[in-house]
Amino acid sequence: MHPFPHNYIVSATTEQDTNIELSSPGLSALESAPPAEFGGPGDQWSPETLLVASVADCFILTFRAIARASKYDWTSIECTVDGTLEQVDRVMRFTCFDIKATLTVPAGADNKRAILLMEKAERGCLITNSLHADTHLDASVRES
Repeated sequence: MHPFPHNYIVSATTEQDTNIELSSPGLSALESAPPAEFGGPGDQWSPETLLVASVADCFILTFRAIARASKYDWTSIECTVDGTLEQVDRVMRFTCFDIKATLTVPAGADNKRAILLMEKAERGCLITNSLHADTHLDASVRES
């Protein structure tokens, strides 16, 4: 890992009535638009869906790193995150992220340890640790 601080640069550009193009050095551009809930088309990534996606992505990447460091063998992981956006004190903000994660492990694996590692990943996710919202994990394990 590189020494801290780390900086991440994203540029956003648009014209009056077009989708927003997001770009970052070395990455493919991505289009975004308001979600349907805010009068947008609902067929593009939005700031809201990108934030919720970053929670899911960070959870899995954190789990992967923890499992590797713990020498825990696993096959695959699925993660769905439900982010709740509410108005609190007349300010809109995400108040909760419900993470549902299912880990597939080889037959005979230590399932209790798998749950503990997923719980550790929830606590260690830098994205959720950077947000002012509750996080709840519903973790399950299945054998392949």
